Amino acid sequence: MNSTTRSNSVQMHVPFRDVDMNGRMFLGSYISHAESVLANFWSLRPDVADEPVYVASKATCILHRPLHYDEKVVFTASVDKIGMRSVGFMISVDMGGERAAEVEIIWRALSPEDRTPVALPEVTRDWLYSFVN
Repeated sequence: MNSTTRSNSVQMHVPFRDVDMNGRMFLGSYISHAESVLANFWSLRPDVADEPVYVASKATCILHRPLHYDEKVVFTASVDKIGMRSVGFMISVDMGGERAAEVEIIWRALSPEDRTPVALPEVTRDWLYSFVN
């Protein structure tokens, strides 16, 4: 995969392995690439003692225009919603000046010990708010 990376954005060309026999990108590939961009973004969060475990509770993809092999696209992660025990991200997928897709991913914060829902740490919440429009 040919790509360049910023903290919340990845520019890439659609790889051949991600397209079906009709030349369209698999729906699951949008989510897979969005998760990679989100992981890169999340790695920049502040360190927190006793950090909860974050588990994806929802992943959806809205396809506006299918991507094809070797098209140059940009995946950009942004914070969409901040709840008491969860955080929602919106990863936009743009080709040129056109929105090709949007991937919504919601993570829940869970206790590392017993996997019960817990509140987002205040430091993490403050960091996330710095990315809300």
